[in-house]
Amino acid sequence: MIAARLYPRAVLLLCFISSAACNTFAFTEEPFDRAVKADSYCSRVLRAQSNRKETNNEFQLQVEGEPERYQPGSTYRVSLTATSPSYFRGFTLIALKEGAEGDKDEDYAGNFQIIDEEETQFMTNCPPAVTESTPRRRSNIQVFWTAPPSGTGCVLLKASIVQKRIIYFQDEGALTKRMCEKESLYGDGTDKPLLDCCACGTAKYRVTFYGNWSEKIHPKDFPRRTNHWSAIIGASHSKNYVLWEFGGLASEGVKQVAELGSPVKMEEEIRQKGDEVLTVIKMKAQWPAWQPLNVRAAPSAEFSVDRSRHIMSFLTMMGPSPDWNVGLSAEDLCTKECGWAQRVVQDLIPWDAGTDSGVSYEAPNNPTAPPDKIRPLTSLDHPQSPFYDPEGGAITPVARVIVERIARKGEQCNIVPDNVDDIVADIAQEEKEEDDTPETCIYSNWSPWSACSSATCEKGKRMRQRMLKAQLDLSVPCPHTQDFEPCMGPGCSDEDASTCMMSEWITWSPCSVSCGSGTRSRERYVKQFPDDGSVCTLPTQENENCVVNEDCSPSSCLVTEWGEWDVCSATCGLGMKRRERMVKMPPADGSICGAEVLEVEKCMMPECHTIPCLLTPWCEWSDCSVTCGKGLRTRQRMLKSPVELGDCTEELEQVEKCMLPECPIDCIMSDWTEWSECNKSCGKGHTIRTRIVTMEPQFGGDSCTETIQRKKCKIRKCSRGQGNSDEKRRRKEQREKQRSKHGRVEGASEHPGCRMRPWSSWSECTKLCGGGIQERLMTVKQKFKTAQLSSCKDRKEIRACNVQPC
Repeated sequence: MIAARLYPRAVLLLCFISSAACNTFAFTEEPFDRAVKADSYCSRVLRAQSNRKETNNEFQLQVEGEPERYQPGSTYRVSLTATSPSYFRGFTLIALKEGAEGDKDEDYAGNFQIIDEEETQFMTNCPPAVTESTPRRRSNIQVFWTAPPSGTGCVLLKASIVQKRIIYFQDEGALTKRMCEKESLYGDGTDKPLLDCCACGTAKYRVTFYGNWSEKIHPKDFPRRTNHWSAIIGASHSKNYVLWEFGGLASEGVKQVAELGSPVKMEEEIRQKGDEVLTVIKMKAQWPAWQPLNVRAAPSAEFSVDRSRHIMSFLTMMGPSPDWNVGLSAEDLCTKECGWAQRVVQDLIPWDAGTDSGVSYEAPNNPTAPPDKIRPLTSLDHPQSPFYDPEGGAITPVARVIVERIARKGEQCNIVPDNVDDIVADIAQEEKEEDDTPETCIYSNWSPWSACSSATCEKGKRMRQRMLKAQLDLSVPCPHTQDFEPCMGPGCSDEDASTCMMSEWITWSPCSVSCGSGTRSRERYVKQFPDDGSVCTLPTQENENCVVNEDCSPSSCLVTEWGEWDVCSATCGLGMKRRERMVKMPPADGSICGAEVLEVEKCMMPECHTIPCLLTPWCEWSDCSVTCGKGLRTRQRMLKSPVELGDCTEELEQVEKCMLPECPIDCIMSDWTEWSECNKSCGKGHTIRTRIVTMEPQFGGDSCTETIQRKKCKIRKCSRGQGNSDEKRRRKEQREKQRSKHGRVEGASEHPGCRMRPWSSWSECTKLCGGGIQERLMTVKQKFKTAQLSSCKDRKEIRACNVQPC
C-alpha cells in the first residue's frame, strides 16, 4: 500500500528545476494566501521561459493507461523519465485546464497524490504544484493524479526541465500531453474494449467497495430499518462475455440480483461460461448499507487477470429498491502500453435493471413487460424518486470502488519501464517480520521498500510507509507510519555475490489433455544475474503430471482443473479452506455430471492467544421508544476481537430511561341528562338537556364541546284565549311553588333526623353563552341520634344558565 497525500486542485504541468539554476529561475517566497491570484507565484511559474531550449527528446512525459482520454474520477500514474545518460535534479508539477492561464482557483483540476515523500512534495508558494523534496540527480519521478469530475474538458500535461542552467519547456512534443474527457459510461451502451490485450504474464488485483448510501447523504425517503447492499457478485472475464451493460437487457441472473438481492443465479451464469471466466468475485452483503470504517471494514476481494481475460465486472443491489443496482461493467485492466493498470477509482451512481417499474425505494412489485434496457437513474426520472431534482442536477454517488494491483506474475512486456516499487512488489515475501503493533491500531499494509538513497557502496537508507486507518483506543499510542533500514548500492551487498534473483513462478499451464492423464508446466525467469558473472543454475521451468476427468466415457463430464485454495477461514487456530472447479461440458449422453466441483479441507493457522476485549466506540443513542411521556432508549457497541480468542464479558448494549413532553389529555364530559319537560303546556316551546365537564383538557388535548342542548317541542295547539288563561295559571302555580320552596328553605333546619344549613348561593355560570351550568349546596349542620344514614346527607342542585346562543 502506498501512502498518499492529497491536494484538491491540480493541472498537469511538470517543471524540472535544478538547484544550480536558482539564479536563473528563482522567485521570492510569498504568503500562502496569495498563492493563486493574478500575477501569483503559480502564474509566474507558468510564464517562466528563461534560457528556454525549445526541443529535446531525452525526456518523456508518460501516463499509464490511456494517454489521449481520461475517465472522470479515475486515478492515473504520471511519470517523467530521462533516457540514459540524461538526468534532472529537481522538478515542479502543475495541472492546468486547456486554455486557462493559471491565475485563478478554477483553472486547476484533479487531485495529486504523493507516492514517495523523499522524492516529491507540494510546493510551498504554489500549492497546486508538486516539486522535489531534495535536489539530486534522478532519471524518473512518479505521482498519482486523479482526474477531475465530468464536464471539466481537456487537460494539458506539460513538462519543463532545468539541467545545467538550461530550462526545457515544451508546448508540444514528448513533454506535453493533452488528455480529454472520455465519453460518459452512462450513455446508450457500455464502452467495450476495442483492442486485444497485449500485456504479458498475469496480474492480481484487490477490489474494495465503499458504500456511501446513507441518510445523511441521501435523506429523501431513506429506508432507515431495511437499507443494505446485497452480496456482491462479479468476475474477471474475456471481452466475449458481458455480465451486464448499459443499453442491454438484464439476464435472469442480473434480474434476481436487482430485484431479490440473490447472487445464486448470477454465479451460476458466470460459472457456465467456462474458460471465458478466470476468477469469480464474491463479497458479503452489508447490513446496514453504511457504517464507519472503524466499526466495519469495507468489503474486498482479490481476483486475477491475464491476456485473454483482462476485463472485470460486478454488481450489487441497493436494497430495498424496485430493481436498482451499482457496479462496474467491462472495466479493462490492460493498458495500451501492454501493461497492467496500477489503480482504478470509480464513483458509482445507481442504475435501473429494466425489470420493475417502481419509482421509490419501497414501491410494490410492478413488473416491466416487456423488460426495458438497462439504464442509469437520473434526477428527472419521477417526482417520487428519492433522487429527484427539479433542476436536473447530477445524482450524488452512492458508492465508490477502488481496484488496486497487488502483484504481477510472469515476464512483463509493458512499454513503460518498471520502477523499483513494481519490481520489489513482485518478489514474494517468504517470511513475515514480527509485528508488535497494538491491536487497537488499524494500519494499511506496508508499501514496498523504496530505492536505496546511495548508488555507491557507501551506506544509505531506504524507506517504506503505511497509513493509520483507525485508532480504537486513544489511550494506547500507535507506532510510527514510516520505517527505515540501511542499504548500499547495487553490487555492494554482503551476501553471496553468486546469488541469483528469481521471479515468482508463473501459474501452472492448463493440463495437456482435457480427459485423462497429462502434464502441465510453469516457468519463472531470472530477475538479476549473479554479481560475480557466474551462471545462474536455478531451474526456470518445472513440469508435473496432471489428471483431468479420470472417467473419459460418454457418461462423464469435462471439468476444469482445480482453482487456487481460498484463504483459511480462521485467522488463528484451526479453520477450513476450499477450492472449486467448473463444469466445462456436461455428459454426452445427457446424464447428470457426477464430478465433484467443490473441495474442502482443514487448515491450521498460528496458535491463538487471548487478548483483551477490543470494542468499538458506543453508537449514538436510539430514538426514545415513545413519542410522548416516559420511555426507553438504547445504544450498542460491537466486539472487534475474534470470538475464538476468548469470552468478553463487557456489555454490548445499554438501556436508559427517556422523558419526552407529556402526552395530551382530552376533555372528559359526563353523559347527557334526560330531556326536560316542555316549557309550554300548549303551543310551541322548547326542552333542554345538560352535561358537565368532569376533566378539563391538558397538554394540548382536545377542548370541551357544548354542555347544553335545546330542541323544539309542541304538546298541543292552544285554543283561542286559552293561551292567556293557561299562561296566567302557569304563573300562579310558579308563584305558589316559590312560596312553598321558600318555606322549605326556612324550615330546612328542621329536616327529619338532622339540622341542615340553608342553601348556598348559586355558583357562577360555567359559560357566558351557549348554555352553562350553575350549582348550589345544602350541607348537614347537626345530625340527631335517631337519624337514618340515608335521610341525613348533603344535598346538591344543578340548573342551566346563559342558554342564549353565542
